[in-house]
This record gives sequence, C-alpha cells and structure tokens, in this order.
Amino acid sequence: MSVHNLNDVLTGKTRQHLIPLVNELSSNHYLQADVATAFVQLQQAAKNVGFNLQPASTFRDFERQQQIWNAKFNGERKVHDDDGNAIDLSSLNEWQKCQAILRWSAIPGASRHHWGTEIDIFDPDLLPQGQKLQLEPWEYQTGGYFQRLANWLLANAEQFGFYFPFMDREDKKIGIEPWHISYFPLADHYERLVSPQILQQAWQNENVAGKDCLNAHIDELFEHFIL
Repeated sequence: MSVHNLNDVLTGKTRQHLIPLVNELSSNHYLQADVATAFVQLQQAAKNVGFNLQPASTFRDFERQQQIWNAKFNGERKVHDDDGNAIDLSSLNEWQKCQAILRWSAIPGASRHHWGTEIDIFDPDLLPQGQKLQLEPWEYQTGGYFQRLANWLLANAEQFGFYFPFMDREDKKIGIEPWHISYFPLADHYERLVSPQILQQAWQNENVAGKDCLNAHIDELFEHFIL
C-alpha cells in the first residue's frame, strides 16, 4: 500500500481496504477482511454462551464523521456529558465547544472507525422493548442491560484479537466506551501512524466546523483527544 493510500485509510478517504460484513441485521457494515473473519468467530463464541453479538457501527468514512461533527458543533445534534445529559454549547467558546464534543466524538479524519478495524457492539436481544440504543456507558455498566455481555467480552475478546482502546485511558480526556472493540494486530499499527500533518492534510478543502480553532490547538488535540 502506498503512503498516499495509507493516509486515505487513516483518515477515512477510501473504502478500498474493506469488505462487507455479512450480517442478518444489516448489510451496511464494512471491515477489513481479517477483522471481519475475527469478528464472525467472536460472534460465534458469544452465540455459544447465549449472546447475540451484533455491530451497531463499523466503518465510517470522513464524510459521515464530518456530518456528525458539524451537526454537534452547530447545535443540531445532542452533545452530552458523562451522565448522558445534554450540554448547552451556547455559553462556550470555540475550543471549549470542541473539547465538549471530543469527549465522546472524534474529529473527522481522526476517528478510529475510518480504519475498518473498529466495531461498536451490542446485543439487540438484551435491549428492552421500545428502548433505543444510546451507546452510553451506563448501558454496559453495573445494572445496565448489556452488563453481562460487556463482562463476557472483557474476559474473551482478546482471544480473537480484539481489545478495548477506550477503557482506562487516564492519559486522555476522552470518555470510556465499553461498547468499542478494536482489532489489535492492525489498529495498533495505524494508531502509531496518525499525525497532525496527515490530519491537517485531510482537512484541506473540507468543511470541518471549527477547523481554524482545531488547527490552532492541534498539539492539545493529539495529546488529549486522539488515540
């Protein structure tokens, strides 16, 4: 893979590294081939002990991440605190607003979901009737309806190459994500390659809300908010 193509993989500007994940709930999931194979094996192991392990989100391209980011920055989509409560962004300056969003959402070009190695998981059979999936920590923690699934994954995911990058990261200012699993053999390599230069190049000619502010704080962005 050329450097240019690899940069596109890192920043969500290509789909050439992906295959569709065959899934009975949705055909709109894409992963790298090795990741898809490992996830299907993890699904089967989960099924053997009574869980219906399914992806809520897999690959997201730059454009989709940009839509999410811009909607949050412009107040068109909820930005929540650690307890799931909506934050009023109107009283914050641009950098404070960016930091509030970055707690739970990646900036376009810096989402691990661009790589085809990341999966947000849940079990639709454990979701109470009429309850919409939130992807918030309480759902997976003590008393949450996915607690047993989360505990099983913590004990078993590593056998299949997966780990939890957003757990116990005291070095970062990002929230914990017990639903987010990552395929270590590939993701560990990509994580080391992402740089400010690659990200800023991906932002050129793109409408990223707050881009000037993000460029001005690029070092803080990488130190505190990018994995």
